[in-house]
Amino acid sequence: MSRYPTTPAGLEAMRAELRRLREVERPKVVNEVEVAREHGDLSENAEYHAAKEKLGFIEGQIRFIEDKLSRVEVIDPRTLKGTRVVFGARVTYEDVDSGESRTYQIVGADESDPKQGRISIESPIARALIGKEEGDEVILRTPSGARTVEITEVRFS
Repeated sequence: MSRYPTTPAGLEAMRAELRRLREVERPKVVNEVEVAREHGDLSENAEYHAAKEKLGFIEGQIRFIEDKLSRVEVIDPRTLKGTRVVFGARVTYEDVDSGESRTYQIVGADESDPKQGRISIESPIARALIGKEEGDEVILRTPSGARTVEITEVRFS
């Protein structure tokens, strides 16, 4: 059973989703099942079967989140320091050829949002950057091709 890394914000988002599923979605669908059951013959009741399937899906989501929460390893970037790229770091790098600069924070898979500057620890870019330090050149292999970048800053906030 592997650990599941996340930031404090990611942990709170998982807990909020679990609360929403348990306190809002599940009761709503249980009610849908009850209403559909009142419509008579269950063997030919499409509403009942659809509601039961929906309930099963929600139960599966709840179990999935509970499993992740049981394996969660919260890493608070504010407690880290140094120049080496690790989970939680904000990494700025510059493309050696174009001079284009980008900054990403390396976060857990559920927290990933590249448009907001957060990439998953499991992404090819993060995997290439992990363990490197400021000043290191790294080859990033992306769908648009390989490119060489230099890490210009590693910070934790």
